[in-house]
Amino acid sequence: MLYSKDELCKSLYAVKSGSFRSYIINSEGMEQTIGFYLPGELMGLDALFQGRFSSSVDALETSSVCELPLARLTELCLQIPNLQHQLTRILSKEITTNHEQMILLGQSSAKVKVATFLLMLSKRYGALGYSNTAFNLSMRRHDIANYLGVSHETISRQLTVLSKENVITVKQRTVNIIELSLLKSIVEPCLTDSHNHND
Repeated sequence: MLYSKDELCKSLYAVKSGSFRSYIINSEGMEQTIGFYLPGELMGLDALFQGRFSSSVDALETSSVCELPLARLTELCLQIPNLQHQLTRILSKEITTNHEQMILLGQSSAKVKVATFLLMLSKRYGALGYSNTAFNLSMRRHDIANYLGVSHETISRQLTVLSKENVITVKQRTVNIIELSLLKSIVEPCLTDSHNHND
């Protein structure tokens, strides 16, 4: 485990390799997965306001991080004016990701949930300079199911459905998006409905 919920935050952590998940223990005493982190992404931003981590984080595979002590970060922000701007951008991106997660979890269709999840991963990998159509699904099906609020069997079933529709191929943990436009067409009507309800 990298850090635990309520632990005092002394550092932020950038993912150098591998991947991580963040989770909390819900009111029933069960783990609830609330997010995933990929190479190049920053972990611990949730602790900047209160000084303590609001979730626990552990590695999903063999992974490495770059530790960024908060004291050093403050010092660097004073020395490098552009660094503060970059951190603001990262925080803004984190808020956007959380907003997308809320929309995702609000979907009633399991197919839309899985398609949205894959699209979010595609977007994040692309933004980090990796392929947005071929990537490793490092998280266990159980963790994805827990994150999306569906059963493990539902995840497997929906991945099979998307494969049969020639939207994706899944080989072990590698996902290839054959038709990104088809994946978007599954998700976009639901996003439009969500925005209309919010207006």
